Amino acid sequence: MIRSFRTLLASAPLLGALFLLPAQAQAADSLGEALAHLAPSADPKVISLAVKAAECAQTQGGAPSDRLAVIDYSKPSSQPRLWVFDTVNRKLLFHELVAHGKNSGDANATKFSNAPESLASSIGLFRTSDTYMGKNGYSLRMSGLEPGVNDQALARAIVIHGAAYVNEAMAKVAGRIGRSWGCPAVRTAIAHKLIDALKGGQMVFSYYPDQRWLASSHYLKCSNGQLAKVEANTVARAGI
Repeated sequence: MIRSFRTLLASAPLLGALFLLPAQAQAADSLGEALAHLAPSADPKVISLAVKAAECAQTQGGAPSDRLAVIDYSKPSSQPRLWVFDTVNRKLLFHELVAHGKNSGDANATKFSNAPESLASSIGLFRTSDTYMGKNGYSLRMSGLEPGVNDQALARAIVIHGAAYVNEAMAKVAGRIGRSWGCPAVRTAIAHKLIDALKGGQMVFSYYPDQRWLASSHYLKCSNGQLAKVEANTVARAGI
């Protein structure tokens, strides 16, 4: 009996370490790796770029954010290609269909613009701002952070809103969902909740493998050291 008790005491540190493993493993994963695990249908390289861009914005004086939306315009509109993450608690909040602009392409978006009245989507990093009730209902304004790429988003009224033409039935019948005038429109059933999750200074990263943008974006050029400091702050906020 005494020997068994001593054995139990000796093994207590090991048992404690086993209980701590999940939290430690979560902290050990980079944010990009953690979010990629939450979104197995997403391209992990795109998720990594989105995280780097959002973190890089903080190194350039941007306020910390708690949410990150990732849109992968390299995927057809018939597939859910929008992911919304809670970056502090490392959770996937939404995985949804999202529309592109009518002049960006048919089922696949291939052309992007920053020009007014282009009716095309824009790529790059955005920061959300306030909500309002417009002709498309409850909507969320966004500021494009990249000069010459998406910085006309506010002037163009590129906003997140719900739209009836974003639905799975149309995707199955037509091979694509409807198209917007450049806005990343989502299903009406989830629009309000999704907008509320993203309002007030959160980050939106819209991706397409445009080599000129990938090579020139300031938000994709931060050093690993700079990004590590931001990630450490995020981990501290989560209390991991």
